[in-house]
Amino acid sequence: MAGPLLWPTDEPWPVCTAVHPKGTGHLLSDVRLCRRIQEGARGREYTEDERRLLSGMSEGNHDPDLHDDDALPMLAVAQLYARDVPDLVGPEGHDLLQVFWCPFEVHGVDRTIDVVLKWRRSADVGSVLTPQPEPPVAGRAECVPTTCVVHPEQVVEHEYLGLLDEELQGEIDAWEEGLLGEDDEDEFSSPGSYATYEEYAEAMAVAQAAEPEEINYMSDLSIAPGWKVGGFASWHLTDPAPVDCGVCGAAMPPLLTVDMWECDGASRSWLPIEDRDPGHDPHATNPTDVYLGRGLMRVHTCPVDPAHPHRLSFQ
Repeated sequence: MAGPLLWPTDEPWPVCTAVHPKGTGHLLSDVRLCRRIQEGARGREYTEDERRLLSGMSEGNHDPDLHDDDALPMLAVAQLYARDVPDLVGPEGHDLLQVFWCPFEVHGVDRTIDVVLKWRRSADVGSVLTPQPEPPVAGRAECVPTTCVVHPEQVVEHEYLGLLDEELQGEIDAWEEGLLGEDDEDEFSSPGSYATYEEYAEAMAVAQAAEPEEINYMSDLSIAPGWKVGGFASWHLTDPAPVDCGVCGAAMPPLLTVDMWECDGASRSWLPIEDRDPGHDPHATNPTDVYLGRGLMRVHTCPVDPAHPHRLSFQ
């Protein structure tokens, strides 16, 4: 995530040519320095130098010579190999997907991010471009992904609940109710049966810890949160909407989902095993520091021809 990419020296870097403010926002260098300071200061107070550096970072017109109609280098976002991601399907013979976006949410009538996809044959790349271009300014810090390494994990998803037929939805509701079972008489319901309230509280804690976690179709079994390739689309903020190819009319499944969280309190079943230890790094739930739109963006591609223009959807 966030580069560097396997990009040939003799190939032009993707640029944003849309007319919009390009020099006003947050310096990329400030965004990255801020995150390094916050990471280094976890568990302690900021030093005097750190406070001084953070206080000097602000949103503003940092590059007045960069005009609204200038070509702006796009930001390298992700590089995925088909050998690592079984659900990554592109043009025949292409084994590498590279994702870019312009870090300003101002494009189109919906004023969203602008995404560029580049499929290539990795074996065809000779000399690699260094250093690689990037925009000096981003509209929002949350449009800038933090560099991290991907460890792909393949999981099984099930269709969004609202898109299942009513009979199956009813069966799922009954199944969830059956998992909860009937309310059993609570043997720890009366504090008066214990010598002290502390003994009662301790007994309650032991009993609650022994209870199995509640399983929910939507949170635990249906659609995985986080950044992912393929799978189903969640429509948790809006009604389901068709995303069809503008060229051939085919239904376009999600190719890539960009999420603000890898999991949350209601979706711990999707948390990777290595992050389930109570002492795990809390940053593991948001390693990229990205927040687009209302928190989740999907890039849809045509299953008939991946070269057809992609579409975006947001939740």
